Amino acid sequence: MPNVPKTPARQIRIGDEWYEFDAAAKAQGTERAALVRDFIAWYLRKPGAKLPTRPQAAGETPRDGGASQ
Repeated sequence: MPNVPKTPARQIRIGDEWYEFDAAAKAQGTERAALVRDFIAWYLRKPGAKLPTRPQAAGETPRDGGASQ
């Protein structure tokens, strides 16, 4: 039996930032889809949902606010 995803595929239009997003997600040990799902759950105020942590920017120290709120 072929691999059948649990959720249907959705399409959205995103510019070239999609590739930077992919690299940043991989650097954090995750994938774009997981981050998008986490953001949507947080945005919709789902119980227990948390805003995904952003990667540290070049030259930024953790005290500068690597996480978004």
